[in-house]
Amino acid sequence: MASVPKPDPKVAINYFRQKLDCTCGAVELKHWVEEKATVNIIDVRQAEDYAKGHIPGAVNITRDKWSDPTGLSKNKTNVVYCYTQTCHLAAAAALEFAQKGYSVVELEGGFDNWKTAGFTVESAPVTVRS
Repeated sequence: MASVPKPDPKVAINYFRQKLDCTCGAVELKHWVEEKATVNIIDVRQAEDYAKGHIPGAVNITRDKWSDPTGLSKNKTNVVYCYTQTCHLAAAAALEFAQKGYSVVELEGGFDNWKTAGFTVESAPVTVRS
């Protein structure tokens, strides 16, 4: 018989409270953008992939630029995304940005989730940091 974990409800409460505070889904992000909420969308994928397609208005900050994250905002919630649900690049970036004092939220499922939802994608590089 398989062993199934049985988390302590108090541990689960803390975990899911933190998850809700620090993540969003594609539909939620789309609503924030439509409502002109104070969000700043950050794409941490490679510049070539960003140029092929990205969430409208997203700023590209590749890993080699994380130490000096020009493009982030201290006055907005920075929504960070990478490739897919299994890619941890956005989580790593969010951790580094949060350590620098930026408010960050990770887009669950990354760019793949945004595209799968059928939302608009820009394919011309709008804001690629050199």
